[in-house]
Amino acid sequence: MSEQAVFTLGINTGFAVNRYAEPEEWVRIVGGDLGLKAVQFTADMLNPDLPGAVLASQVKRISAACDRYGTRVTSTFTGAFTRVNHLAHPDAEVRAHWVGWFKRFADLSVDLGASAMGSHFGIFTHRDNGDSLRREERRRQNITHWHEIAAYAKDKGLSGLTWEPMSISREQGETLAECHRLQRDVNVGAPLPFGICLDVDHGDVSSADPADTDPYAWLTSFAAESPQIHLKQSSKDKGGHWPFTKANNERGRILPAQVLETLVAAGARGNVELLLELSFREREPADSTVVEVLRESVAFWRPYVAD
Repeated sequence: MSEQAVFTLGINTGFAVNRYAEPEEWVRIVGGDLGLKAVQFTADMLNPDLPGAVLASQVKRISAACDRYGTRVTSTFTGAFTRVNHLAHPDAEVRAHWVGWFKRFADLSVDLGASAMGSHFGIFTHRDNGDSLRREERRRQNITHWHEIAAYAKDKGLSGLTWEPMSISREQGETLAECHRLQRDVNVGAPLPFGICLDVDHGDVSSADPADTDPYAWLTSFAAESPQIHLKQSSKDKGGHWPFTKANNERGRILPAQVLETLVAAGARGNVELLLELSFREREPADSTVVEVLRESVAFWRPYVAD
């Protein structure tokens, strides 16, 4: 990995889920309308549990469209529909299913041409999270399962896995201290390196430490371990997943120049993907203006990240 960071502006396909399901359509939007080359493909677009023939057909269409528009899938990630307990589920049979699911997701990731696969780490139930002994047991199981998946992913040719720090204790990595601890523990004896997919809008708003909700404190703390950054406009109260429109930018605190300067100063290295991860409600006019708003968001960032 090179010492100097190289930044790429890309996009997470969460915006397209159930809205632009056709590969030719969402890839045209990403590569043609937005002019972006890097895609983080979410499992919500193509569930690894689908029959193999269906997966192969969809992969072929996605690959052909990416070739046409000069873009590519660089990483994969879980999404809104897969924001479930998975590897932290209290039932061993359910956890076992999800281990298999992530192995199939690794297969799909390789078929799509991605070099990395990621997810939130795992979500505890209220019952497990409220019992310190049971929570610690679930956490150990969670890490063990990720190591099993990492060994499989390594054999399949992936170069690394990433996990996303969230905003509450049940979803893990919610404070700077907890994120440091989990990042350390998951990498002990890991078959592949685990990096962080850092989200500038996450962090526990109930924390007494203001740094835990300061995006620049997170960027400073984890710059060297975050090959992927989820971008959206954000406020102090973590309003969530705002696009970079003029109105949102006037009240938001995510500033492209400050983000990049913080990452460089804090030791970001290698290829760092800045990924727009934007959500749009299934309400009008939001549902009909998605591409327009995405264009505005890309235009806001493009002067600072020229790829």
